[in-house]
Amino acid sequence: MKTEIVAVGTELLLGQIVDTNSSWMGEQLALAGIDSHYQTKVGDNWDRIDASFRLALDRSDAVIVCGGLGPTQDDITREVLASVMGVELVLDERIAERIRSMFASRSRPMPENNLRQAMVPAGATPIPQQPGTAPGLMAPIRWVRGVGAVPLGAEPPDGAEVLDRVVYVVPGVPYEMREMLNGTVLGDLQRRAGVSATIESRVLRTWGQSESGLAEMLAGRIDELDEAGNPTLAFLASGIEGIKVRITAKGADSAEAWQLIDSEQAVLEPMLGDLVFAYDDDTMETAVLAELGRLGLTLGVAETVTGGRMANRLSSAEAAMRAGTAAGGAKLGDPGLASSPVGDQPDSSVPRTFTGGIVARSEHLAEYLLHAGSSAVSPMGDDLVPPLASTAGAEALARAARLRTGASVGLAVTAVEDRASATPEHPYGTAFLAVSISAQAAHGDTPAVAHRDMADEIRLPGDRERLADYSAISALNLLRLVLTGRR
Repeated sequence: MKTEIVAVGTELLLGQIVDTNSSWMGEQLALAGIDSHYQTKVGDNWDRIDASFRLALDRSDAVIVCGGLGPTQDDITREVLASVMGVELVLDERIAERIRSMFASRSRPMPENNLRQAMVPAGATPIPQQPGTAPGLMAPIRWVRGVGAVPLGAEPPDGAEVLDRVVYVVPGVPYEMREMLNGTVLGDLQRRAGVSATIESRVLRTWGQSESGLAEMLAGRIDELDEAGNPTLAFLASGIEGIKVRITAKGADSAEAWQLIDSEQAVLEPMLGDLVFAYDDDTMETAVLAELGRLGLTLGVAETVTGGRMANRLSSAEAAMRAGTAAGGAKLGDPGLASSPVGDQPDSSVPRTFTGGIVARSEHLAEYLLHAGSSAVSPMGDDLVPPLASTAGAEALARAARLRTGASVGLAVTAVEDRASATPEHPYGTAFLAVSISAQAAHGDTPAVAHRDMADEIRLPGDRERLADYSAISALNLLRLVLTGRR
């Protein structure tokens, strides 16, 4: 069964909004075992939407249309679909009442133009899930290629081949679209396609190796899997989120598919070693926070080039983990990262792991942090401060982060971010990453981590924005390796 995606909205063509909906739907269709051969973007223009629908119905068994279901004049997906089907729009009172109730629950009057969203092409049915005011639609169509729809009750042209097509229309709001896809569309497509097998996948998230490097490391295993056919491996480069290695398996049921994935993961992880930092939707910061929570440690950060990126990522991830809404399911205090969603209720009693951060963009603030009237920060003495862009300077910043935030672990990053201050020894893009662990954190007969300061010097590519992004993720990765005893 061939499926096609048509994304509607002039903003997609102008680049004002990136069409992440189509890429997500394509991924879900693949995981559901449904072939998807085409994706089209079209602006809010009647003739072009009409042509896109007709072309899609000529060549695909099912069409998923995303967008154009709002209440304004340029939201014309419903009207064009009705025209292509050769039917009228009719008011669905159940949808209208649901929209009225949504406005009433917010103590707001409903504008009359919202009733446009309750208009449904005759013969189409609303998708049961409706998290917003825009209902999704499911419209079966009898179609003659090159001619068009055969209206309800009408006879097709003599000798014409009548094709059974279906059009699903979903909103462009991502969370609304996803609820409808997961709740109705994917299951209905599998039923129509006769897909009985279950397809599952797991993503191993890696940092520290290129996509080509990973492919080379796993070349032998990939050849073996290509010959076996199930499970399969795929690579996805994700910028500062690393390289994803996706294991996909097909089984008679979910349990069989997951068993294949677990077996393959057990083969891959020893081959990838320290490169794997998380699974599925977990991130580098959730990995770090989960490990800190497991060890009973707290973290403070000091940043220069990253301008608060580390603090932002850590505080956002910690808030999600404490609330139980972290994308991949990791929670503070987990014994390592979950490989599937945890689903536990939020636990407000869990202590905070991230104590805070300091962004030192001025030399005055950086010097204050490094002096701070304490030889504990700068062993060189109060009057002898190491250069900020150096391993010694990064170590001093990490100690300052630990001491000034009251944490047991300090993490710092600085870099040569000004080409004018670059040297042959330390060219532009040289980043200095450092970790400082207090003696108190390492005390006991069997300390989880050793009391020490350590720093790395690395070279990073790109402009200043990329330098800042990659410095932040690299520093978090260094801390992950230290906490797990791999550095």
